Amino acid sequence: MIAAIYARKSTDQVNVHEEEKSVYRQIEHAKDYAQQKGWTVTTEYIFQDDGISGAEFQKRPGFLRLMNALKPHPPFQVLVMSEESRLGREQIDTAYALKQIIDAGVQVFFYLEDKERTLDSALDKMMLSVASFASEMEREKAQQRTYDAMMKKAKAGHVTGGKVYGYDNEEVLSSEPGQDGRPQRLHVVRQINPTQAAVVKHIFELYASGKGIQRIAKTLNAESVLPPRSGHGWAPSAIREMLYRPLYNGEIVWNQRQNIVKGGTKKRRKRPASEWIRVEAPDLRIVPSELWKAVHQRLEQAKTTYVRMNTSGRLLGRPATRDFDSAYLLSGFTQCHECEGSLVAIRRSNRGKVTPMYGCLYHHKRGKTICSNGTVIRQDVLDRVVLQAITAALDDRILEDAVEKALLRLRERQELQVDRRSTIEEELSRIETKMKHLVDAIERGETTESLLARLDENEQQKKSLKAQLEGFPQNGNVISLDEPRLKREAKARVKDIRSLLHRQVPQARQILRKLLVGKLQCEPVIKDGEKGYRITGQGTYGRFLPPTLVSTMVVPPRRFERPAYGLGNRNQLNLPFDETPPQQRKPVD
Repeated sequence: MIAAIYARKSTDQVNVHEEEKSVYRQIEHAKDYAQQKGWTVTTEYIFQDDGISGAEFQKRPGFLRLMNALKPHPPFQVLVMSEESRLGREQIDTAYALKQIIDAGVQVFFYLEDKERTLDSALDKMMLSVASFASEMEREKAQQRTYDAMMKKAKAGHVTGGKVYGYDNEEVLSSEPGQDGRPQRLHVVRQINPTQAAVVKHIFELYASGKGIQRIAKTLNAESVLPPRSGHGWAPSAIREMLYRPLYNGEIVWNQRQNIVKGGTKKRRKRPASEWIRVEAPDLRIVPSELWKAVHQRLEQAKTTYVRMNTSGRLLGRPATRDFDSAYLLSGFTQCHECEGSLVAIRRSNRGKVTPMYGCLYHHKRGKTICSNGTVIRQDVLDRVVLQAITAALDDRILEDAVEKALLRLRERQELQVDRRSTIEEELSRIETKMKHLVDAIERGETTESLLARLDENEQQKKSLKAQLEGFPQNGNVISLDEPRLKREAKARVKDIRSLLHRQVPQARQILRKLLVGKLQCEPVIKDGEKGYRITGQGTYGRFLPPTLVSTMVVPPRRFERPAYGLGNRNQLNLPFDETPPQQRKPVD
């Protein structure tokens, strides 16, 4: 008979059986055992996993090769292992794997006990359960021993993992030599690496000054700063991780995550903050406390720019990079009516006082030959007028009208679907009747090419009609929509939008990106001798309505108009927004 061998060990551990410490020893002993039994062992059928936990079943190459070799028929008749725990240390998965092996016709032998494992009786299965239970208990005890040892190290401020950028790992050796005559390692501590620490501090300073993580990564790569790992330079993800690492602030945090086994493989989950172990380590501080606070204030502020709708918890989307960098609300949203250039922030000084203004970029940078529009307007005036106009346009009555129209369209669409479904069902019934008559004719012996062709044609028509029926909803759930609830939900969303528009600039800019369709057109005008702008544009409600209604919005966006003057506050015009979603907007003449 041909025998296969499977050997596995986890990592080097104390208090474990000698056979568990070496895959090579397991294979040699299994070969000797097979030779004593008169079985043939070939290298092709030796399966091994070195340094892999017995709780792992999905990412164990040797085990997977063994299981794959069972299909369609195993090329060996016997499998030799030292004991059950080599196959796995998780009761359910181990029992299932062993059952698969035995059901494939392979006999399983354990050379430490010189016995065959069978599953022929309830007693055999109980003995397997007991052995698997003992193996899993031993695995849990080993995990607990490791956990206790790591906790002791963490509380002492010693290294419990790998290297961290900004530090060097240094071994602390015993004064007395070990059995091999060399000093034994007691533990490992971190020491600040001056060169890397300067880079860490530079990263924090760049972020505190207003730079984004992507720009910081590009800056470091442009300066040829060596990254933590060799490869393709600095990545934004590495910058983000460093900004959140408390060790740079002189605090060791351990036990944030836990290794678990789920679905036959190891995974990690976050532990509650109450279980974290925090140890002060002022000698490891790289980033000064004030700089650390400034960076984390900006990180918290950045989180708030990811605007979230209170009614559903749905994020409105990722803010644009310029939403963080621009201090001006309308930068990028406005366009000069004369030259189609952008209106940008321009600073004007008067008796030592600097006033931020908006003006045409082309006129300001390229002169009146390119654009004759030299009108400038105070930033706060234009911002206020636009926000007031948009807020006024977010009217509850318009929303109610939009919801009613959407529900009307939904019901009309459902009625059309019901009529169309009835027509298809009638046509399908008629074709099935014709096919029955054709089949009856064929059974009576009237088989001709014409009959067969007609039968095939009807069969194709039948398939087409059934496919169309499958496209219709089974139950009419549109008419049963709760109109008052949808109106309340829409009003709640718009109420959130109104409040967000008057908060910080990044949040308001993010809302404008969702509301506006294209750029605001700024036409220079003069009224009563005062220069100003007439602001026109288009907007949409579509991205803020309940998802159920969005698919029905097909009305094109509407035009709005609003005057704004450098010193005035004429804002009596309305701003009618349309409820059309962006993907279904139609062009407006």
